[in-house]
Amino acid sequence: MGEMSSFQLGVIGALFLSVASSVSIVICNKALMSNLGFPFATTLTSWHLMVTFCTLHVAQRLNMFVAKSIDMKTVMFFGFLNGISIGFLNLSLGFNSVGFYQMTKLAIIPFTVLLETIFLKKQFSQKIKFSLLYLLVGVGIASITDLQLNFVGTVLSLLAIITTCVGQILTNTIQKKLNVSSTQLLYHSAPFQAAILFVSGPLVDQMLTKQSVFAYKYSPIVLAFIVMSCLIAVSVNFSTFLVIGKTSPVTYQVLGHLKTCLVLGFGYTLLHDPFTGRNILGILVAVFGMGLYSYFCTQENKKKQSGDLPLASQVKDKDSSPLLAGKNMGNQEGENHEPKKLSKESVI
Repeated sequence: MGEMSSFQLGVIGALFLSVASSVSIVICNKALMSNLGFPFATTLTSWHLMVTFCTLHVAQRLNMFVAKSIDMKTVMFFGFLNGISIGFLNLSLGFNSVGFYQMTKLAIIPFTVLLETIFLKKQFSQKIKFSLLYLLVGVGIASITDLQLNFVGTVLSLLAIITTCVGQILTNTIQKKLNVSSTQLLYHSAPFQAAILFVSGPLVDQMLTKQSVFAYKYSPIVLAFIVMSCLIAVSVNFSTFLVIGKTSPVTYQVLGHLKTCLVLGFGYTLLHDPFTGRNILGILVAVFGMGLYSYFCTQENKKKQSGDLPLASQVKDKDSSPLLAGKNMGNQEGENHEPKKLSKESVI
């Protein structure tokens, strides 16, 4: 029971960190882009990932976690896929209306459920599906204002949905199958994500904004907000991998819509954004859907734990994976020999 309580506290901590850091970076980036006129979102994301890698590299040098060897083919594919998904999401926003972009984000949950059901044979109960539908309806009411369709934008949105779903499913699958922590996976994949965005980011941003990131006049306040955004991004990237590893891609998307509701609320409170009765109704419906999802997941997990407790105690040592590898990693079973073994494994 003590280990289960510790795990639940870890999940709560990961969820809180994800929400707090994500809402913070949205507010920071909104001030940077809307108020200060820095529109280069894709390039900024590449800087986020480079700072994240540098931070993790320093942490690894200080023995705050142990870097495990992972099959290079798997890491490269995973890193490039996640980088490409970010580019497609930004292009989708650029070529579509805000309303259609929000629809794209909403479509990620049902598409993830579909992929996990078909390829991973994961079962979702009718109660879970109902709560997700309730959530999506609420977020749609709160955030979708207009729907304007065009062929290029629709194709980009479809590519964004596919790459995002596959990337998040792989985030969970790689951690479990290769027995690596969220920190270790992020450490290995961040350079590849940063590299593809570092190369493509200026081109994507110039296509969307008709401006060059290299010709932009960087004032001290803009540089200060960029540094702040990059530092917050370390927490965002880390918590993203942590939440998906501890829970599931669908739960992470549900959490993402909670962030959307919070951002709408903070935008009205702090930035005085327009806020209507429709926004309030949508947020209330969405929060109720999140509550249902959380309740049904908790009930199903309790049933599963009560039925699988004897089996879980037998395989616990094999299936448990460190979420934050610390200084005591060397005392774990097989630690000295695991890197060589992992370097030959691949989930692709």
